Amino acid sequence: MSEAISVLAGANTEGFCRVSELGLHGMITVRGDLSNADLAKALCAVAGVDSLPEVRKMVGGLEGGIAWMSPDELMVFVPYAQVVDKVDELNSTLAGSHFLAVNVSDARAVFGIDGAGAREVIAKVAPVDMSPEAFTTGDLRRTRIAQVAAAFWMAGDDSFRLICFRSVGDYAFKLLSVSAAKGGEVGYF
Repeated sequence: MSEAISVLAGANTEGFCRVSELGLHGMITVRGDLSNADLAKALCAVAGVDSLPEVRKMVGGLEGGIAWMSPDELMVFVPYAQVVDKVDELNSTLAGSHFLAVNVSDARAVFGIDGAGAREVIAKVAPVDMSPEAFTTGDLRRTRIAQVAAAFWMAGDDSFRLICFRSVGDYAFKLLSVSAAKGGEVGYF
């Protein structure tokens, strides 16, 4: 059996902030009625969080968290080594319910954008108001960065996490790296 590797094997670059490929993370796309109490309870148990996220929010983190993706879709984050068991747990717990849980871990790439200019790096490549008043810790957007689909959230002060399809991981890393290159500071925030 082959060993799983992330899209860029932990590549990182330093500019006016740091852009890093964050390795393998367990990700489960879940579709269903998000107002269903049984679904919410099962998802929170699997992710180790207290509640589902509100619209355009993230609760928890990459090793245990849930991201709002659309009115009937969430992304559940768990440790990579546990993702198969967590999908099985959801299927067992929610047997007979109307929902879908799919392991998409190997089809996604995860990046960190960290440092005082992180907000600006995202603002230069995404059609999102990144001002401190409009985008705060826990906020999430599912949108695009330049020409590719992505979702990103503010993990903390000057810290963002971004996911995209693995097939465009190299493009996303290079795009973020150019956006974060020294000398490219715009100074909006």
